[in-house]
Amino acid sequence: MTILIRGGTVVTHDDTYRADVLCMDGKIAAIGINLEAPADAEVIDASGQYVLPGGIDPHTHMQLPFMGTVASEDFYTGTAAGLAGGTTTIIDFVIPNPGQPLMEAFETWRGWAEKAASDYAFHVAVTWWNDSVHEDMGTLVREHGVNSFKHFMAYKNAIMATDDILVASFTRCLELGAVPTVHAENGELVYHMQQKLLAQGLTGPEAHPLSRPPQVEGEAASRAIRIAGTLGAPIYVVHVSCKDALDEITYARRQGQPVYGECLAGHLMIDDSVYRNADWAKAAAHVMSPPFRSKEHQDALWTGLQSGNLQTTATDHCCFCDDQKAMGKDDFTKIPNGTAGIEDRMAVIWDEGVNGGRISMQDFVAVTSTNTAKIFNMYPRKGAIQEGADADLVVWDPNATRTISAMTHHQNVDFNIFEGKTVRGIPRHTISQGKWVWRDGQELRAEKGAGRYIERPAYPGVYDVLKKRAERNAATAVER
Repeated sequence: MTILIRGGTVVTHDDTYRADVLCMDGKIAAIGINLEAPADAEVIDASGQYVLPGGIDPHTHMQLPFMGTVASEDFYTGTAAGLAGGTTTIIDFVIPNPGQPLMEAFETWRGWAEKAASDYAFHVAVTWWNDSVHEDMGTLVREHGVNSFKHFMAYKNAIMATDDILVASFTRCLELGAVPTVHAENGELVYHMQQKLLAQGLTGPEAHPLSRPPQVEGEAASRAIRIAGTLGAPIYVVHVSCKDALDEITYARRQGQPVYGECLAGHLMIDDSVYRNADWAKAAAHVMSPPFRSKEHQDALWTGLQSGNLQTTATDHCCFCDDQKAMGKDDFTKIPNGTAGIEDRMAVIWDEGVNGGRISMQDFVAVTSTNTAKIFNMYPRKGAIQEGADADLVVWDPNATRTISAMTHHQNVDFNIFEGKTVRGIPRHTISQGKWVWRDGQELRAEKGAGRYIERPAYPGVYDVLKKRAERNAATAVER
């Protein structure tokens, strides 16, 4: 398929200019003024609209087996909804059970993802440790293009990574040139608070945020960052929800430590009053971890994006319907954790961020696409508008509006955390792999199985650096 996007204004993370964009054979073939359309080209009129790199969501959980059930969104429905919202690539998570070989889990997730409609990659979680995990990490990096590993510091008695696992895995990541990522919540404190609240008779969703106060996130972020700093490893902190964790990231970055932070669209918009809704189902629908916070924390997250101490935005898209949430009707600790958002992330961040005067259009591109591509080594194939890059593009209409609702969204879940919010600025068209998959803001042409697994090269690891150093020293010795 050949597509010419004509008459739009190209917006990247560092530039804005008027240009046509020609897409051929899945790539951006040319960028310029008044490009001639090939005879077989479909032409998109982008007059008065912006042409942006396709969104990249670095944090999704499609089809995740979790807390006694399975997320309602599979890799097809979830990525299709993402295309309708302007997201053309996701990074999902392979989460082995404790004791399960990493490679076995990876192959399982690869099988589930074969139905994806958009491109995808994987972080792989380290949920236990022995020599086989050490070896599998090397295989994943060197043979399968995985360059990031996830560590859950929460979920005691399940998938929680203890400090000794963090030390071993972070060390291995450094050797391999991979990026360790962490879910920063002190699992021991969370478990203690949960049992204390249940003993007090607090069993509903209102107890969920009480069991996971900002302090438990701040402590875990500090601990993980200091472990990484001691070892000399970089670190990426997922779904930063509060000022406490952000302060730890900011401090470390000021000391020159390579620390990166991600925040969720939901945490930027929604406050903790949702857990006090008299309708149990609506309160439970918002149960996720970390929980939604008070407004002061939302303001801090926006400041983090503005200052560059938070670099990426995500959704933690993990859908559970009303009947699944009801598993915790009498015990809030059994409510499956997760909310949706892949279809709405870009529009709500544009509306609140760009329209709200908090971030520029260039910053919007950076935090919804380019920064993720750079941190996880997909740039400039992804997150860029330049010749040779993948033709993953969004034609963005800054004046069109949409009222978000579970009645009309494409996400396979019966609740929307942004229900009733009217946004100004929406994806009018989405191009994925050079194919026109979302047309005129209403026609979804997602194709099951069209998504490709994207390998992400490792950064030079300790072993690579030492090998090159040894080779240089050997060459110098020979010369002498």
